[in-house]
Amino acid sequence: MEQQAKKIWIFDSTLRDGAQGEEISFSVQDKLNIVQTLDQLGIDYIEAGNPGSNPKDLEFFERVGQLTLHHAKLVAFGSTRRKEEKVEDDINLQALLSANTKAVSIFGKSWDFHVTDIIHTTLEENLRMIEETVAFLKAHGKEVIFDAEHFFDGYKRNPDYAMQTLLAAQKGGADYICLCETNGGAFPDEVSRIVAQVLPQLRVPVGIHTHDDGGMAVASSVMAVLAGAQMVQGTLIGFGERCGNANLSAIIANLQLKRNYQCIPPENLHKLMQTCRVVSEISNVRLHKNMPYVGKSAFAHKGGMHIDGVNKAPASFEHINPESVGNSRRFLMSEVAGRSTLIERIQKVDASVRREDEVTTRIINQVKEMEHQGYQFEGADATLEMLIRKQLGQYRPFFRVEKFKTIGEQQAGEETASAAAMVKVVVGGQAEMNAAEGNGPVNALDCALRKALERFYPVLRTVHLTDYKVRVLDSSNRTASKVRVLIETTDGKESWTTVGVSVDIIEASLIALIASIEYKLIHTSV
Repeated sequence: MEQQAKKIWIFDSTLRDGAQGEEISFSVQDKLNIVQTLDQLGIDYIEAGNPGSNPKDLEFFERVGQLTLHHAKLVAFGSTRRKEEKVEDDINLQALLSANTKAVSIFGKSWDFHVTDIIHTTLEENLRMIEETVAFLKAHGKEVIFDAEHFFDGYKRNPDYAMQTLLAAQKGGADYICLCETNGGAFPDEVSRIVAQVLPQLRVPVGIHTHDDGGMAVASSVMAVLAGAQMVQGTLIGFGERCGNANLSAIIANLQLKRNYQCIPPENLHKLMQTCRVVSEISNVRLHKNMPYVGKSAFAHKGGMHIDGVNKAPASFEHINPESVGNSRRFLMSEVAGRSTLIERIQKVDASVRREDEVTTRIINQVKEMEHQGYQFEGADATLEMLIRKQLGQYRPFFRVEKFKTIGEQQAGEETASAAAMVKVVVGGQAEMNAAEGNGPVNALDCALRKALERFYPVLRTVHLTDYKVRVLDSSNRTASKVRVLIETTDGKESWTTVGVSVDIIEASLIALIASIEYKLIHTSV
């Protein structure tokens, strides 16, 4: 009989700790959208910020109360009362109460060095600050998570005092005590050992909060759970201050698929990759292709032996079924992939095509010819699919670019160049001309092309570029050299990559842009 999965409470701090990451800036609407997205995945706690820190968070807490959450509890974040101040007079604690969340997360010092040298108070006063703050919030009906800041550094230097801080939180009535590896420098075995030593001394469930400064946040979090921790804090895709927080998407998948823990509802696990994409889009952060489980390359195979093995038995080169987290297997076209990879790609478009068919030979020959011209299909799946569809007769042109023009200018002393583009397209006999400005001619051309087409295809309003790469193919020809342009496009739910080659960088970019738009349109109409 299969053992029932043990529940692990997932506490997401994307909107608070994640917001402290470099180049991260959430609008109020961004935060509301992320709350709904995480709730739909089945996250248990969503830490949403400090209601007393800035006007934006004040507005957020006013508006978030209007949302209907089906799974998650919203958490307001703050600190223990100020030193030598009555808890009922602390304005930050009053702000926490005004947020009207069911749960609050309070951080306090657990490293004696921070108590004496950073906040400049006595060890005894710090213990009172912790106990009184927790008790005050519990008296107002709040579920309280106490974050023991710098706990592991404090425990390694003064274990007795570090434990006293936890016991103070427990005495105050904390519902969870979270051990924070704030500096991100501990090894997973240290985290596991210390968690195992702490647990028998507490009656309160223990959580873990790690940072990735040593590249071990996921491993340390998993080891803490295996040692008995029941809550994991982090951010869904790992961004946060300095090197980031523990990547919850990897932790959830590891624990749920491999260790028989339940982190989110089992029926939601297949939403993991899509949820990460949505959060990355809202956050304006590119989802790294090599990210475990949810990255575009997580189940991408390039070597011929790997591809052959996966075709025969997926487990030979894949540690899980990609579909279990909403990802998919990809065979990359390259010089080491072999003919069988292209057959696989053709059959994804039309399963009836066989290796010996004449159309297969035509496709293979065209791929070889285009590679000779400088095309590379390894990272341009969408362009390859469009090529295959054209040879199979499963393609119709959605539009024709009749003419285009770009104008670039840069004022002396200015660091950035502005540009304008004009594009005329024809759709079903109807012409449309539009113009746009952009940060450089390619950006302007992209904006003008999509503006011209949105009249006919409104779905393109959701589409935008997320990456743009240029490579010179033959530097010996200097300015007459061919260039290869690779672009990545997204509609907020999926992403795809196209390629264009020309001696003219604008033309190469336009080829890739047209293929990108046609790929979206053909998949919208299929």
